[in-house]
Amino acid sequence: MPAHDETTHSIPLKRGDYAPVRPGDLRSPCPAINALANHGYLPRDGRNVRASEVLAGMNHYGLGSFLGSVFTHPIFLEKPQKDANAKSSWWSVIANPFAFAFAAFGMREAGQKDANGVACLNLDQLALHNVVEHDVSLTRLDYAQGDNITPQPDLIEELLASSSNGTTMTIDDFVRLRRQRYEKQKADNPKLDFQGMQVQIACTEIALILKVFGNGKEVPTDYVKAFFQDGRMPRDEGWSKRRWWTLGLVELNMFASKIKGILGPGERGIPIVNVVH
Repeated sequence: MPAHDETTHSIPLKRGDYAPVRPGDLRSPCPAINALANHGYLPRDGRNVRASEVLAGMNHYGLGSFLGSVFTHPIFLEKPQKDANAKSSWWSVIANPFAFAFAAFGMREAGQKDANGVACLNLDQLALHNVVEHDVSLTRLDYAQGDNITPQPDLIEELLASSSNGTTMTIDDFVRLRRQRYEKQKADNPKLDFQGMQVQIACTEIALILKVFGNGKEVPTDYVKAFFQDGRMPRDEGWSKRRWWTLGLVELNMFASKIKGILGPGERGIPIVNVVH
Protein backbone atom coordinates (compact mmCIF):
# COMPACT_ATOMS: atom_id res chain seq x y z
CA MET A 1 0.00 0.00 0.00
CA PRO A 2 1.44 3.40 -0.91
CA ALA A 3 2.56 5.71 1.86
CA HIS A 4 0.35 8.71 2.46
CA ASP A 5 1.95 12.11 2.09
CA GLU A 6 1.76 13.74 5.51
CA THR A 7 4.77 16.04 5.07
CA THR A 8 3.07 19.14 3.66
CA HIS A 9 1.23 19.93 6.90
CA SER A 10 2.76 22.24 9.50
CA ILE A 11 2.65 19.47 12.13
CA PRO A 12 3.22 15.74 11.62
CA LEU A 13 0.00 13.81 11.08
CA LYS A 14 -0.73 10.17 11.69
CA ARG A 15 -3.30 8.15 9.83
CA GLY A 16 -6.58 8.89 11.57
CA ASP A 17 -5.62 12.45 12.50
CA TYR A 18 -7.98 15.06 11.08
CA ALA A 19 -6.78 17.93 8.92
CA PRO A 20 -9.06 20.10 6.76
CA VAL A 21 -8.74 20.11 3.01
CA ARG A 22 -5.87 22.21 1.63
CA PRO A 23 -5.74 24.34 -1.52
CA GLY A 24 -5.09 22.04 -4.44
CA ASP A 25 -6.45 18.91 -2.75
CA LEU A 26 -9.11 17.02 -4.66
CA ARG A 27 -12.39 16.00 -3.08
CA SER A 28 -15.59 14.27 -4.14
CA PRO A 29 -19.30 15.03 -3.71
CA CYS A 30 -19.42 12.29 -1.05
CA PRO A 31 -18.81 13.53 2.53
CA ALA A 32 -17.96 10.02 3.73
CA ILE A 33 -15.16 9.65 1.18
CA ASN A 34 -13.94 13.18 1.87
CA ALA A 35 -13.77 12.54 5.61
CA LEU A 36 -11.64 9.46 4.98
CA ALA A 37 -9.18 11.64 3.06
CA ASN A 38 -9.27 14.37 5.72
CA HIS A 39 -8.36 11.72 8.31
CA GLY A 40 -5.57 10.30 6.17
CA TYR A 41 -7.20 6.93 5.52
CA LEU A 42 -7.09 7.90 1.85
CA PRO A 43 -4.36 10.06 0.29
CA ARG A 44 -4.92 13.51 1.75
CA ASP A 45 -4.44 15.18 -1.62
CA GLY A 46 -7.25 13.05 -3.09
CA ARG A 47 -5.10 11.67 -5.90
CA ASN A 48 -4.27 8.13 -6.99
CA VAL A 49 -6.68 6.51 -4.55
CA ARG A 50 -6.75 2.71 -4.64
CA ALA A 51 -9.78 0.48 -4.17
CA SER A 52 -8.04 -1.29 -1.29
CA GLU A 53 -7.75 2.02 0.56
CA VAL A 54 -11.42 2.87 0.09
CA LEU A 55 -12.45 -0.62 1.13
CA ALA A 56 -10.34 -0.41 4.29
CA GLY A 57 -11.84 3.01 4.93
CA MET A 58 -15.36 1.59 4.94
CA ASN A 59 -14.41 -0.39 8.04
CA HIS A 60 -13.80 2.86 9.93
CA TYR A 61 -17.52 3.61 9.53
CA GLY A 62 -18.50 0.17 10.81
CA LEU A 63 -19.61 -1.18 7.44
CA GLY A 64 -19.41 -4.90 6.78
CA SER A 65 -16.90 -6.19 4.26
CA PHE A 66 -19.52 -7.16 1.67
CA LEU A 67 -21.33 -3.82 1.89
CA GLY A 68 -17.98 -2.04 1.70
CA SER A 69 -17.18 -4.03 -1.44
CA VAL A 70 -20.50 -3.10 -3.01
CA PHE A 71 -19.74 0.59 -2.42
CA THR A 72 -16.10 0.35 -3.49
CA HIS A 73 -15.37 -2.01 -6.37
CA PRO A 74 -17.95 -0.81 -8.92
CA ILE A 75 -16.62 2.77 -8.98
CA PHE A 76 -13.13 1.48 -9.80
CA LEU A 77 -14.38 -0.16 -12.97
CA GLU A 78 -13.51 1.71 -16.15
CA LYS A 79 -16.16 4.05 -17.47
CA PRO A 80 -18.29 2.37 -20.14
CA GLN A 81 -16.92 3.04 -23.61
CA LYS A 82 -19.62 4.25 -25.96
CA ASP A 83 -17.80 2.88 -28.99
CA ALA A 84 -17.36 -0.64 -27.59
CA ASN A 85 -18.55 -3.18 -30.16
CA ALA A 86 -21.04 -5.93 -29.43
CA LYS A 87 -18.47 -8.69 -29.69
CA SER A 88 -16.19 -7.21 -27.06
CA SER A 89 -19.20 -6.49 -24.84
CA TRP A 90 -20.36 -10.10 -24.91
CA TRP A 91 -16.83 -11.29 -24.19
CA SER A 92 -16.71 -8.90 -21.23
CA VAL A 93 -19.88 -10.46 -19.82
CA ILE A 94 -18.37 -13.94 -20.03
CA ALA A 95 -14.95 -12.92 -18.70
CA ASN A 96 -16.19 -10.71 -15.86
CA PRO A 97 -19.93 -10.84 -15.11
CA PHE A 98 -19.41 -8.62 -12.03
CA ALA A 99 -17.96 -5.86 -14.19
CA PHE A 100 -20.86 -6.14 -16.61
CA ALA A 101 -23.48 -5.99 -13.86
CA PHE A 102 -21.98 -2.88 -12.29
CA ALA A 103 -20.54 -1.26 -15.43
CA ALA A 104 -22.83 1.76 -15.13
CA PHE A 105 -21.06 2.73 -11.89
CA GLY A 106 -17.54 2.71 -13.37
CA MET A 107 -15.71 6.04 -13.03
CA ARG A 108 -12.09 5.16 -13.79
CA GLU A 109 -10.59 6.27 -17.08
CA ALA A 110 -9.42 3.53 -19.42
CA GLY A 111 -6.03 2.31 -18.24
CA GLN A 112 -5.90 4.69 -15.27
CA LYS A 113 -3.27 3.36 -12.85
CA ASP A 114 -0.80 4.74 -10.35
CA ALA A 115 2.99 4.67 -10.65
CA ASN A 116 3.02 1.06 -9.40
CA GLY A 117 0.52 -0.09 -12.02
CA VAL A 118 -2.42 -0.36 -9.61
CA ALA A 119 -5.86 0.85 -10.71
CA CYS A 120 -6.69 4.15 -9.07
CA LEU A 121 -9.02 7.15 -9.07
CA ASN A 122 -8.82 10.82 -8.17
CA LEU A 123 -11.58 11.81 -5.78
CA ASP A 124 -13.02 14.49 -8.07
CA GLN A 125 -13.85 11.77 -10.59
CA LEU A 126 -16.66 10.70 -8.26
CA ALA A 127 -18.49 13.86 -9.39
CA LEU A 128 -19.41 12.13 -12.64
CA HIS A 129 -23.07 13.07 -12.94
CA ASN A 130 -25.81 10.52 -12.29
CA VAL A 131 -23.50 7.67 -11.49
CA VAL A 132 -23.40 8.01 -7.70
CA GLU A 133 -23.53 11.82 -7.56
CA HIS A 134 -27.06 13.12 -8.09
CA ASP A 135 -29.18 16.27 -8.08
CA VAL A 136 -31.02 17.45 -4.96
CA SER A 137 -28.03 16.97 -2.68
CA LEU A 138 -28.59 18.15 0.87
CA THR A 139 -25.38 20.20 0.87
CA ARG A 140 -24.22 20.68 -2.74
CA LEU A 141 -25.38 22.34 -5.92
CA ASP A 142 -26.87 20.37 -8.80
CA TYR A 143 -24.62 19.42 -11.69
CA ALA A 144 -26.28 21.91 -14.05
CA GLN A 145 -25.63 24.71 -11.54
CA GLY A 146 -21.86 24.35 -11.84
CA ASP A 147 -19.97 23.14 -8.78
CA ASN A 148 -21.42 19.82 -7.62
CA ILE A 149 -18.46 19.03 -5.33
CA THR A 150 -18.00 21.90 -2.87
CA PRO A 151 -20.28 21.93 0.22
CA GLN A 152 -22.36 25.10 0.28
CA PRO A 153 -22.40 26.93 3.65
CA ASP A 154 -26.01 28.06 3.25
CA LEU A 155 -27.17 24.51 2.54
CA ILE A 156 -25.26 23.16 5.54
CA GLU A 157 -26.88 25.85 7.69
CA GLU A 158 -30.27 24.81 6.30
CA LEU A 159 -29.46 21.17 7.06
CA LEU A 160 -28.60 21.86 10.68
CA ALA A 161 -31.63 24.13 11.10
CA SER A 162 -33.93 21.35 9.91
CA SER A 163 -33.67 19.58 13.27
CA SER A 164 -37.07 19.67 14.95
CA ASN A 165 -35.65 19.85 18.47
CA GLY A 166 -32.26 21.46 17.85
CA THR A 167 -30.28 18.56 19.27
CA THR A 168 -31.00 15.57 17.02
CA MET A 169 -32.11 14.87 13.46
CA THR A 170 -34.72 12.20 12.79
CA ILE A 171 -35.92 10.36 9.70
CA ASP A 172 -38.75 12.86 9.40
CA ASP A 173 -36.33 15.79 9.61
CA PHE A 174 -34.21 14.42 6.77
CA VAL A 175 -37.22 13.53 4.62
CA ARG A 176 -38.80 16.94 5.13
CA LEU A 177 -35.56 18.63 4.11
CA ARG A 178 -35.20 16.44 1.02
CA ARG A 179 -38.70 17.40 -0.04
CA GLN A 180 -37.90 21.09 0.46
CA ARG A 181 -34.69 20.73 -1.52
CA TYR A 182 -36.55 19.03 -4.35
CA GLU A 183 -39.13 21.80 -4.58
CA LYS A 184 -36.39 24.43 -4.48
CA GLN A 185 -34.39 22.73 -7.20
CA LYS A 186 -37.46 22.32 -9.40
CA ALA A 187 -37.71 26.11 -9.42
CA ASP A 188 -33.97 26.81 -9.69
CA ASN A 189 -32.75 24.09 -12.05
CA PRO A 190 -34.59 23.63 -15.37
CA LYS A 191 -32.37 20.58 -16.05
CA LEU A 192 -33.23 18.87 -12.78
CA ASP A 193 -32.88 15.08 -12.97
CA PHE A 194 -33.99 13.29 -9.81
CA GLN A 195 -35.72 9.99 -10.38
CA GLY A 196 -35.37 6.24 -10.13
CA MET A 197 -31.84 5.36 -9.07
CA GLN A 198 -31.06 8.91 -7.93
CA VAL A 199 -33.94 8.79 -5.44
CA GLN A 200 -32.82 5.36 -4.22
CA ILE A 201 -29.27 6.60 -3.66
CA ALA A 202 -30.60 9.69 -1.85
CA CYS A 203 -32.62 7.49 0.52
CA THR A 204 -29.62 5.22 1.08
CA GLU A 205 -27.55 8.28 2.04
CA ILE A 206 -30.05 9.19 4.76
CA ALA A 207 -30.09 5.57 5.92
CA LEU A 208 -26.30 5.56 6.22
CA ILE A 209 -26.23 8.74 8.28
CA LEU A 210 -28.82 7.41 10.71
CA LYS A 211 -27.31 3.93 10.94
CA VAL A 212 -23.61 4.85 11.01
CA PHE A 213 -23.76 7.93 13.25
CA GLY A 214 -27.10 7.39 14.96
CA ASN A 215 -29.30 4.69 16.40
CA GLY A 216 -31.48 4.27 13.31
CA LYS A 217 -34.06 6.72 14.64
CA GLU A 218 -32.07 9.88 15.19
CA VAL A 219 -28.56 11.26 15.02
CA PRO A 220 -27.07 14.06 17.18
CA THR A 221 -26.98 17.37 15.34
CA ASP A 222 -23.40 17.98 16.42
CA TYR A 223 -22.41 14.73 14.67
CA VAL A 224 -24.12 15.98 11.52
CA LYS A 225 -22.32 19.31 11.80
CA ALA A 226 -18.91 17.70 12.19
CA PHE A 227 -19.49 15.35 9.26
CA PHE A 228 -20.97 17.78 6.75
CA GLN A 229 -19.44 21.11 7.79
CA ASP A 230 -15.97 20.06 8.90
CA GLY A 231 -15.63 16.92 6.80
CA ARG A 232 -14.60 14.75 9.73
CA MET A 233 -15.76 11.80 11.73
CA PRO A 234 -17.46 13.12 14.90
CA ARG A 235 -15.15 11.35 17.32
CA ASP A 236 -14.52 14.50 19.34
CA GLU A 237 -18.28 14.71 19.92
CA GLY A 238 -18.39 11.15 21.28
CA TRP A 239 -19.09 9.00 18.23
CA SER A 240 -17.47 5.63 17.70
CA LYS A 241 -18.23 2.95 15.16
CA ARG A 242 -20.35 -0.09 15.99
CA ARG A 243 -18.73 -2.50 18.41
CA TRP A 244 -20.73 -5.71 18.22
CA TRP A 245 -21.81 -5.99 14.59
CA THR A 246 -21.17 -4.28 11.32
CA LEU A 247 -23.72 -2.62 9.06
CA GLY A 248 -24.64 -5.03 6.29
CA LEU A 249 -26.32 -4.77 2.90
CA VAL A 250 -29.64 -6.30 3.99
CA GLU A 251 -30.01 -4.03 7.02
CA LEU A 252 -29.13 -0.95 4.99
CA ASN A 253 -31.44 -1.81 2.10
CA MET A 254 -34.38 -2.48 4.38
CA PHE A 255 -33.89 0.84 6.14
CA ALA A 256 -33.44 2.76 2.88
CA SER A 257 -36.67 1.21 1.61
CA LYS A 258 -38.43 2.39 4.78
CA ILE A 259 -37.16 5.92 4.19
CA LYS A 260 -38.22 5.77 0.56
CA GLY A 261 -41.68 4.74 1.73
CA ILE A 262 -41.88 7.76 4.01
CA LEU A 263 -40.67 10.01 1.21
CA GLY A 264 -42.71 8.15 -1.33
CA PRO A 265 -45.77 8.48 -3.53
CA GLY A 266 -48.54 10.80 -2.49
CA GLU A 267 -46.78 12.30 0.53
CA ARG A 268 -44.05 14.41 -1.07
CA GLY A 269 -43.55 16.85 -3.88
CA ILE A 270 -41.68 14.28 -5.99
CA PRO A 271 -43.96 12.93 -8.74
CA ILE A 272 -44.69 9.21 -8.60
CA VAL A 273 -43.34 8.79 -12.13
CA ASN A 274 -39.96 9.99 -10.86
CA VAL A 275 -39.75 7.39 -8.13
CA VAL A 276 -41.29 4.15 -9.32
CA HIS A 277 -39.01 2.57 -11.94
